[in-house]
Amino acid sequence: MTSIALFGAGGKMGYRLSLNLKATSFDVRHVELSPAGRDRLKTGLGLDCVDSDKALADADVVVLAVPDTIIGKVAASINEQLKPGTMVVVLDAAAPFAGHLPKRDDLTYFVTHPCHPPIFNDEFEHAARHDHFGGLHAKQHIVNALMQGPEAHYAVGEEIARAIWAPVMRSHRVTVEQMALLEPGLSETVAATLLDVMREAMDEVVARGVPEQAARDFLLGHLNVLGAVIFKEVEGVFSDACNKAITFGKPALMQPDWKRVFEPAEIAASIQRIT
Repeated sequence: MTSIALFGAGGKMGYRLSLNLKATSFDVRHVELSPAGRDRLKTGLGLDCVDSDKALADADVVVLAVPDTIIGKVAASINEQLKPGTMVVVLDAAAPFAGHLPKRDDLTYFVTHPCHPPIFNDEFEHAARHDHFGGLHAKQHIVNALMQGPEAHYAVGEEIARAIWAPVMRSHRVTVEQMALLEPGLSETVAATLLDVMREAMDEVVARGVPEQAARDFLLGHLNVLGAVIFKEVEGVFSDACNKAITFGKPALMQPDWKRVFEPAEIAASIQRIT
């Protein structure tokens, strides 16, 4: 039986992992320093926590469900207790990309991250349709990277990833560098920024007299149909008026060199700010 030491087990992310891992056959040892987190695990899931020494004793896998800003500190604090061949699982590419994991060739580093439930889906259950984050009721895709370690360890890491992010549809294998392009590059620097601008635009038309609920309904409805066409979820084309609006709107909103955010130096700088 694979033994897993789960650090940050009662936190925002760790609690979801604890819930999903409870339904598996893995031997999970829960580590949580926060009294509130320990109480959450006990009250909500009936799980007891152990100290890090007990959790790490002969552990096959260590999952670091802790914030990016302290992954390096936590990894360094337990480094001497990790036996050769131990797999360290990190839930985001930022810290590994920035070089915050201990320099040890005898450890396996596996990075996994959820894609989150897609906007276009086949969910019908109320709970699934409102599980926007994923990992509870809604199906989602995931991305994984074997940063270092034996090739055979990828299957082990993917099995754990499918368990912690369940229910999972597609599981994509990428590199850590590619995962960094996806986040923070694609999902945060670009997508989150543009969505924030859309919200500002909605607020602007409200300030200019459009009723707020009307503006919100209009924007979200158009995001649905426009997104379906742009991402080829449906067969369709935009009207001439819409195409002209895009042609004239894009240069008004976007810098000509905006794709520089995907350059290695820009990705590295973004991750440095995060970690």
